[in-house]
Amino acid sequence: MIAFLRSVSSVSIIAFAVASMLSAGLSFTFRDIVGPFRRPNRVLRATVANFVLVPLLAAGIARALSLGPAQATGLILLGAAAGAPFLIKLVGIAAGDIALSTSLLVLLVPLTVVFMPIVVPLLSPGAAVSARAIALPLAETLLLPLAIGLVVTERAPRWARALQPIAEVISTIALVAMLVLTIALDLRDVAGIVASRALVAVLLLVAGAFVIGALIASPHHERRIVLGLGTAQRNIAAATVVAIEDIKDRDTLVLVVVASVIDLAILIPLARWMRTTGVRGGSI
Repeated sequence: MIAFLRSVSSVSIIAFAVASMLSAGLSFTFRDIVGPFRRPNRVLRATVANFVLVPLLAAGIARALSLGPAQATGLILLGAAAGAPFLIKLVGIAAGDIALSTSLLVLLVPLTVVFMPIVVPLLSPGAAVSARAIALPLAETLLLPLAIGLVVTERAPRWARALQPIAEVISTIALVAMLVLTIALDLRDVAGIVASRALVAVLLLVAGAFVIGALIASPHHERRIVLGLGTAQRNIAAATVVAIEDIKDRDTLVLVVVASVIDLAILIPLARWMRTTGVRGGSI
């Protein structure tokens, strides 16, 4: 029975990633995808924040707190994975600019597939995975569903409008199944993380990523807030896919899943606070 539930957990991880990106693709057009790349200064800021500074922060925290190899790898996976589809909802909660969240998301997801295979082997050589091994499952579970969704949106917009809510529901169900099964099957490890330095590491990573995004953004308060949220919200789909498909270490996967819960537990109240205090998101 345990083996069966672990298999269901693994399937739910892939289903979450695929459904999330398909839902995103069904929400965007090719113009949305190309748009962010027309502003190189803003692209550079988002790229440096998410694929240089945050991964280095994750590696630095793991080393400073002397995390075990599995937990250190999990933290680095989180640091290297950007562009979470939930960012759109997060910005909506903050009453920010949804167009902004779309631009930031469609910028970060393709770059995650490019940078993550490079960053992870460099910062976590103990993981013993190649760039090619990481890139393939990311392309299959992130880029391919996104591309399919974009094609459907361009060729059959009516179908896209009908299918997008279905894909979003499947994504939500898969996410819940992934969280519940992983925590239930590895409850002792989850408790160990919560009671260890790994919890401090995750908290520092989320807070540090927000600060990095806010400080590196162009000098407008609204833009700092939005890039801060976009940088703090890591791509759990990408991190879990690499953990299950390439790293193949249950302890690494558990750290990523626990971190995803902590990430949302911090950022959702933060976004609500922004809404109630009148802080609004502009553009990166």
